Amino acid sequence: MTKSPDGDFAFTQESLKYSGAETTYAGALSFLRRKYSRDLTGVDVAITGIPLDSATTNRPGARFGPRALRAASANLAWERPYGADLHPLKELALVDYGDCFFDFGRPHTIPEAIESHIAQIITSGAAALSLGGDHFITYPILKAHHTIHGPLSLIHFDAHSDTWNDEGGEDRVDHGTMFYHATKQGLVDPARSAQVGLRTHNDDTLGFNIMDAPWVHREGPDAVAREIRRLVGNHPAYITFDIDCLDPSFAPGTGTPVCGGLSSHQALHILRHLRGINLVGMDVVEVAPAYDVGEITALAGANLAYEMLHLFAHAKAAKLA
Repeated sequence: MTKSPDGDFAFTQESLKYSGAETTYAGALSFLRRKYSRDLTGVDVAITGIPLDSATTNRPGARFGPRALRAASANLAWERPYGADLHPLKELALVDYGDCFFDFGRPHTIPEAIESHIAQIITSGAAALSLGGDHFITYPILKAHHTIHGPLSLIHFDAHSDTWNDEGGEDRVDHGTMFYHATKQGLVDPARSAQVGLRTHNDDTLGFNIMDAPWVHREGPDAVAREIRRLVGNHPAYITFDIDCLDPSFAPGTGTPVCGGLSSHQALHILRHLRGINLVGMDVVEVAPAYDVGEITALAGANLAYEMLHLFAHAKAAKLA
C-alpha cells in the first residue's frame, strides 16, 4: 500500500483518488484536496475555477468564489457526503485543474477563453465541474458541451430565470440573459429542462419547466427530484446551481440575494435524489465571499458541488454496468 503524503495533498499525492485525510486548517487549498494537475490522462472529472464577475447586475465579488469554495471544501474532504452510498473521492479520478485564464482588460475575448478552456477538458474525455464566478460563465460552458453532446437538458437552480429577452445580440456578457441566447441557439432543450427555485418575475418562460420556490416549499424536495428525472429522462444533462437559489439566510454571500428561497437541506436533498440522470457537466456559481457570514455560503456551495460529484459517480457506474 502506498503511504499517504504528509500534507499538501494538492501537490504531493500520487493517486487521483482518495489518499487519506489532511488537516482541515492547513495545507494548499485545492478543491477537496485533489491534486493540482493539467494532465487529464485517466481523469474522470477536472474541477476548475472561472473567476469572472464582470457580468453581474448588482454586487460584484464572485471572482473570488473559486478561492472560497476551495477553502470551504477542505472541511469536507475527509469523508464522503453524509448518507452517500458511493464515495466520490474513491470512485472518481479527480484533479483540480486550476483556474481559467482570461485577459480582464479585453472583455470581448473572455467568452471564447472560457469555452476553449472547458473544451480542452471535455474533449479529453473528462467531465468538468466549474466553480464560478458569476452565472454568465455557464453560457460558454454550454457551448463547449453542445459541441460534443448536442442540445442539453439544463437543470437550473436559481432565484432568477436568466432568460430575459436580449435582442441586442448574442455578444452581450450579462448574467441575466445568457439562457435566452442558449435557448435561441439550441444549446439547451427547454422542454427537457427544469428551472428550480425561481422567485423573480419573467413572463416569457421560453418553454422551460419551472418549479418556483413556492412550488418547492409546497410540494417538497422529493417531488422536485421526481419531476426533474421525469423531464430529463436519459438525455445528456447539465446542472447549474446559482447559490442565490438558496434563501439569503443560508447563502448571504452572493451578488443578487432574494428572500424566500430554498434551504440548504432542500437543495442537497434534491440533488441526492437525482441519481440516475445522465449527468455530463456541472457548475456552482455566484458565491461572493465578501458578503458572506462565517463562510456559510461557501460551505453550502462546496457541499452542493460535492453532491454533484456523487451524482457523477452514479452516472459513471451506470455507464459501466
